[in-house]
Amino acid sequence: MRLLFSLLSGLVFGIGLLISGMSNPVKVLGFLDLAGSWDPSLALVMGGAILVATPAFWLARRRRTALLGDTMQLPTAQGIDRRLLLGSLAFGAGWGIAGFCPGPALVSLLALLPQAWIFAGAMLLGMLIFEALERRKAARTAA
Repeated sequence: MRLLFSLLSGLVFGIGLLISGMSNPVKVLGFLDLAGSWDPSLALVMGGAILVATPAFWLARRRRTALLGDTMQLPTAQGIDRRLLLGSLAFGAGWGIAGFCPGPALVSLLALLPQAWIFAGAMLLGMLIFEALERRKAARTAA
């Protein structure tokens, strides 16, 4: 049952990315081009996502278990630290350079867009580097 709901959730998310244009790097870069011919349509997509997500998170905070019985695992960190700032900077720079963020890049892999494959490869490389640095940090702390 969990696998089915995971599949359905992913399909709905992916279809939403396609319909909204979020998987089109040209449209995304047009949204980020504030000094040129700015395309504000993605602001409406993001605003709609916030409107849908806000009540869902409000309800989720009051639950101990998810609808399928798993333990709720919502973020608890509230502070702004160096890691958050650097991660946000890397995310924003990647989005601005490539016109992709992780979800739309994965959707665009199916369209065989070369830039999506390059972005996804760079994203995976970044994840591996992060994991290696985290392991090294944990080993130093444990010693």
